[in-house]
Amino acid sequence: MSDLAQLVRNVPDWPKPGIQFKDITPLLSDPAGLEQAISGLAEPFRTSGVDLVLGTEARGFLFAPAVALALGAGVVLARKPGKLPWKTLRESYQLEYGTDALEVHSDAVGTGQKVLLVDDLLATGGTMLAAAKLVERLGGTVVGCAFLIELRFLPGRERLSPRPVHSLIQYHGED
Repeated sequence: MSDLAQLVRNVPDWPKPGIQFKDITPLLSDPAGLEQAISGLAEPFRTSGVDLVLGTEARGFLFAPAVALALGAGVVLARKPGKLPWKTLRESYQLEYGTDALEVHSDAVGTGQKVLLVDDLLATGGTMLAAAKLVERLGGTVVGCAFLIELRFLPGRERLSPRPVHSLIQYHGED
């Protein structure tokens, strides 16, 4: 997937000094790159019997429906609090400075359903761990967590253990 990495633009010092932001908009605008990304995210889970693909707000929403179609599955949206119109279940998680939360509809995942979690980037793993906990609280099984990009120098993969983690592009330092 090294050619996919060429479609990710590094934006230094955004949104604050010292951050090397990974901008996926060039990849999204490249039809072949986008197709390769969707296929790559779905491929390891084709025989897992995935029922639902959960996308986290906001960039996970870009990938979840396409991955779900590739797997013959439905989609679940995990949103910031107050954005969903029905009864919800909430899971809070720690940020570097403070807390945040995700919500899903209380009927979004049924007992025993197999769920693949999808997002654009794995860093510290807080957001995806909250999503996994929501799925598990609803009685679902997380079959894996799939990411376009993984920052391997941060503890995201370890925090999501023992859930399987799959990423297409990995950065091991300040590259």
